[in-house]
Parts: sequence; C-alpha cells; structure tokens
Amino acid sequence: MIPQNDSPSFAIRSGRSTEVASLLTLWEASVRATHLFLEEKDIVAIRKDIPAAMRDVTLLVAAGKDDTPVGFLGLSGSHVEMLFVAPAFFRQGVGTALLNAAQSMAAERALTVDVNEQNHDAMAFYMRQGFRVAGRSPFDRQGRPFPLLHLAKTM
Repeated sequence: MIPQNDSPSFAIRSGRSTEVASLLTLWEASVRATHLFLEEKDIVAIRKDIPAAMRDVTLLVAAGKDDTPVGFLGLSGSHVEMLFVAPAFFRQGVGTALLNAAQSMAAERALTVDVNEQNHDAMAFYMRQGFRVAGRSPFDRQGRPFPLLHLAKTM
C-alpha cells in the first residue's frame, strides 16, 4: 500500500496488470466528462494507445471500499503521464491523493505534467496543486492538434 490519504472512501495502492480493462473504462468515462474538445474519432484513436501507455508507467490506483478503481495515475520518474478520476468521484480528493502519493515516490524531484490547453478544469486543478506553466507545445505527443501546457510543481 502507498501512504494513505485522509478519506475513508478510497485508498491508494499500486496498480495491477489484471485491471487494465477496468482502468481503460474509467479512463474513457473521465475523458468523456472532461475532454469536451475531443471528437468521437479522437477518443477512439487515443483509447487504442492507453493500455500500452499504462504498461510503461508506475501505476497508482485510488480504490474504493470494494477495491474498485475510482482513479489512477501513471508516473514515469517524476513526470505524471496520466491522471484520471471516475466522474462520480470528481472533487472528492482522489486526484490530490494520487498526486501526493506520486510526489512521495518522486522524492525530492518536483513533479511535472502535460495538460491539454483546452482542459480548463484540469488546468485549474493543477494550479491549485502548486503547478505552474513551464512551456507549451502546439501539438500533443502523437502530433495531433491538441496543444499541451507543460507544468512543473513548485516545491
């Protein structure tokens, strides 16, 4: 188990290879609720890349009382590659708890993350968590026209 959060409704733990399908379902629900700038064809195309991306990171999962994932974070070194929360758990401390666990794992290194410029709620969340804009790219990593803001956490 990863260090606990203050909420009794979920616990942070390591991700399991057996839960990729459920995390993919969670990812899609979260994306559909937050990435309103994406078209259906974009979601379908990106969805294909997510299982491989999950294998390339250290996965942290916020699991509910029945051990069902309610959020997850993928960490590569000190870079947050992905952070998604089930819509029913938005604004309940899940994202903050996952970031805190990731920061513990990153030790003294400041966390970084890329966020879609059009995802204003995510941008506001990261700013509340102490991140600041460190750069911008006009395209995402796959060359799609979804600008990214590169954020770094102030320590």
